[in-house]
Amino acid sequence: MYEEMVELAKNMGVRLSLEVIPLFERYAALLLQENKNKNLTRITEPREIMIKHFLDSLALLAAGGCPQGPLLDVGSGAGMPGIPLKIACPGLQLTMLDAQKKRAAFLMLAAERLALSATKVLHRRAEDAARLTAYREAFPVVVSRAVAPLNTLVELCLPFVAVGGFFVAYKGPEGENEAQKARPAMTELGCDAYDVLVYQLPEKKGERTLLLLKKNRPTPEKYPRKAGLPAKRPL
Repeated sequence: MYEEMVELAKNMGVRLSLEVIPLFERYAALLLQENKNKNLTRITEPREIMIKHFLDSLALLAAGGCPQGPLLDVGSGAGMPGIPLKIACPGLQLTMLDAQKKRAAFLMLAAERLALSATKVLHRRAEDAARLTAYREAFPVVVSRAVAPLNTLVELCLPFVAVGGFFVAYKGPEGENEAQKARPAMTELGCDAYDVLVYQLPEKKGERTLLLLKKNRPTPEKYPRKAGLPAKRPL
């Protein structure tokens, strides 16, 4: 079944090598195995995993190919979109951040079992990690998928983005409406412009939106606020 990924990805504008398909198969098997105890995903049918998790994660590649430089995946959860992007782009330097211990443990296990080089897992809250010199404004590309409303997400993610870099938010069909509501927060945090990529998942599995936010200015030092505030009181 997973051999079909190459053609399905091509139809989405994504180039995918047949050589990486075994890694996707191993990743899916590991996800299903560990999901029994860790409750990592509600999507458990193999074809649904391939389309709704893996191909959806790869949609970013249609916007310009493999990202250049280190990439941070905030709230990585079961590894999406970070691990599919890493599998498709083996040279990618990937850091995955998640606040939940069981998810961080799974990410470490997946990186080990799939032998993903140049891959790091951080078990921290985004609000705390963004205060560390090693990570603040250190990434040309930061991604996040299905984590929080955009007006919360920008405060969690833009502090990690280098000036001139991009924050990419994976959203559903209402993504552009979220972007409009989050404009004041974007401006406050250093982003004046964004692009929208709307795409359809294969086999009529739904419409999705990528929001590509370009960071023009440094994020003020007071952001992100202390843990929990971005969600409780969005900008």
